[in-house]
Amino acid sequence: MYKIDKNSNNITKLDQRLFSDLGFKERENLQEWIAKNPDILGEDLLIIQKEYDGFNNTNERLDLLALDKDANLVIIENKLDDTGRDVVWQALKYTSYCSTLTTKQIIKIYQDYLNQYEHNEDATTQILDFLEIEEDDLILNRNDQRIVFIANNYRREVTSTVLWLLDHSIQVQCFKATPYSMNEDIFLQIEQIIPLPETKEFMIDAKEKEKEVTSKSKIVAQTETILVEFWKQVKDHFAKNNLHYIDNVKANTNYYIGFWKGQGKFNMVLGRHSLRVELYIDNDKDKKVFDAMYQYKDEIESKYDGTIIWERLDNKKASRIKVEMPQDILDTLTNWKDKETWDIRINWFSKEIVKFYDAIYPIWSKI
Repeated sequence: MYKIDKNSNNITKLDQRLFSDLGFKERENLQEWIAKNPDILGEDLLIIQKEYDGFNNTNERLDLLALDKDANLVIIENKLDDTGRDVVWQALKYTSYCSTLTTKQIIKIYQDYLNQYEHNEDATTQILDFLEIEEDDLILNRNDQRIVFIANNYRREVTSTVLWLLDHSIQVQCFKATPYSMNEDIFLQIEQIIPLPETKEFMIDAKEKEKEVTSKSKIVAQTETILVEFWKQVKDHFAKNNLHYIDNVKANTNYYIGFWKGQGKFNMVLGRHSLRVELYIDNDKDKKVFDAMYQYKDEIESKYDGTIIWERLDNKKASRIKVEMPQDILDTLTNWKDKETWDIRINWFSKEIVKFYDAIYPIWSKI
């Protein structure tokens, strides 16, 4: 890794180091960095426990336990400068233990974590907000669990076993964590080495195809069917009204549908508590993009007939600008699955996306 010096138009090599030489510890340091910044693994993860030891008839404990956006458990094992020989076997044991955890048990695990570290926030609410689903659809750990390894050096027997597991449809990822230094400054690089990022999408597609033939819970399957039908009706309504924002977007099983414009995505969202239209700004951890937009707040709001909500989301890598359906309208509606309310929701989406986009995009295109 090199540091770029613009003034001299040159680069300076950083010194690759070992965690142990720098005095860092596995649990106190590397594990804490991951727990506080799970997005370094390249996706949105919700850490629900660390040093989990709630397995029956064993004193073993896994490093970090997380949920991904598909409501699946992710077992995270971090090592410092060397994985050791038994890390894969260790992780497989933990994964087998976690495979039997029910939704209720997982919520309890997360609630214990919140009570200890996050000032007694409600676990169910946090999970629903993270997954952006309704409570009736909350089923956790319904698919195979995932394993994530993080270490500075991987032994050959470890990588060989991981590749074999991948070939047999076990979801495993290996990340290489490398510290660097320059004078008094210390840097950390995290990069995925197995599977290589360029092959990951193909492997996910193959796994998704396999999931299609796997039976799903009745409630979730029904919800996904209704979501696809709802978004198809949204697309039909847009097409009839010459609104071409989502012409090339397929109706899907998500609670949102949208279209990308550069680094941001304009979404229409069936939220847990309200409908919203938003600009979701991805990869904005330093908030430079959001802050640049916020400088034009008065100009944007003057062009929009309604209330715009600015969400910097300081603890997340993304940020958001949104409008929500007024509460007085929302109060007249029943559950979104009631098709008799769909026309009201679809009409609101079609009206607000035009107003919102026209107010936001001229500034967004500059930023």
